[in-house]
Amino acid sequence: MSKNFVEELKWRGMLAQMMPGTEELLSKGEMVTAYLGTDPTADSLHIGHLCGIMMLRHFQRCGHKPIILVGGATGMIGDPSGKSQERNLLDADTLYHNQECIKKQVGKFLDFDGKEPNHAEMVNNYDWMKDFSFLDFVREVGKHITVNYMMAKDSVQKRLNGEARDGLSFTEFTYQLLQGYDFLYLYQHKNCKLQMGGNDQWGNITTGTELIRRTLGIENEAYALTCPLITKSDGKKFGKTESGNIWLDRNRTTPYKFYQFWLNVSDDDAAKYIKIFTSLEKEEIDSLIAQHAEAPHLRILQKRLAQEVTTMVHSEEDYKAAVEASNILFGNSTHDALVKLDEETLLEIFDGVPTFEVSRDVIASGVKAVDLTTSDAAVFASKGEMRKLVQGGGVSLNKEKLTAFDQVITTKDLLADRYLLFQRGKKNYYLLIAK
Repeated sequence: MSKNFVEELKWRGMLAQMMPGTEELLSKGEMVTAYLGTDPTADSLHIGHLCGIMMLRHFQRCGHKPIILVGGATGMIGDPSGKSQERNLLDADTLYHNQECIKKQVGKFLDFDGKEPNHAEMVNNYDWMKDFSFLDFVREVGKHITVNYMMAKDSVQKRLNGEARDGLSFTEFTYQLLQGYDFLYLYQHKNCKLQMGGNDQWGNITTGTELIRRTLGIENEAYALTCPLITKSDGKKFGKTESGNIWLDRNRTTPYKFYQFWLNVSDDDAAKYIKIFTSLEKEEIDSLIAQHAEAPHLRILQKRLAQEVTTMVHSEEDYKAAVEASNILFGNSTHDALVKLDEETLLEIFDGVPTFEVSRDVIASGVKAVDLTTSDAAVFASKGEMRKLVQGGGVSLNKEKLTAFDQVITTKDLLADRYLLFQRGKKNYYLLIAK
């Protein structure tokens, strides 16, 4: 095998904890199968899931076999780890739809279709839990793990010690047994010897290793490895913005907004994230960090990070479109680039600029630019000011210089059949909305 998986995680800052013996297992030169569970309560992953998905990506690239487990059964219950409230339960149709959407997204990171033995697999624990009766579960699983052992877990203790308003339901209390059984099932049926996840999952994962030993005998070794929970340099939660999660699904978070998120991270975070969220090699990352340190204002790290992640999650075409869209606001972009924008991206780019509502009927009948931008919308303080700025070449309409102050504007000039973009000087934008 070309690379050492544990060493790869260490230099990338992606290793939090691992059970003794894990590194030895992975360094024997044999293919190891590992799984990571993901929650199917939405039809898209968000960037908070990316560290775990990248762990699986590196794992496969090191010659090992990754399994991603969609928690169809456990998603119907809810995991208490890191949560202060119990989750809503989902029906089977919704869970199946979510699973298919998630597989499509993860397929951009992992090779599911390859002919090699280490091709990725996706499994759903609903498939082996749906016919498992309560009595069978209690007899085959429950008898092996004591309540004392379960009570000692941090996730349980936090809920019992006041983090949750309503305490901990029996449903949630059994969650670690269900997740432990997943590991046992995959150990027996897929020769899966390692479970990976975020560090908040350590308690659930180690319950699985314990269940395997107690059920099958102490000679059956299973292992655990976790990645740290990613935070921002200011200590706040990674991946959350004022408007909510940054999703991988373009219908929830546009490629432009996705690109902008990475472009706007701090220097310290960019140096950390480029190791975690890209597959760039150490030498190239070290070189980028050094270049960035020489000229931080050029934002070399942020630009490369945004390029890599946007291309991986969406496509190179989406990345280029996002760069072009960014240039509309911050660079010397053209009218052609502006008219190509969809309405949602247009509104995201110009979020926060002064907006005015104008009558569509006025525009339909044809209106002089000077009247529209003074009488109908207060873009300019007076007609005289507007005339002077146009004569000096300082006014643009839809990214084209306005050559005459009395140019007639009609519905043909509308962007997305609704908007007019006036620009005064280099940085002052005004968006007129025809209603």
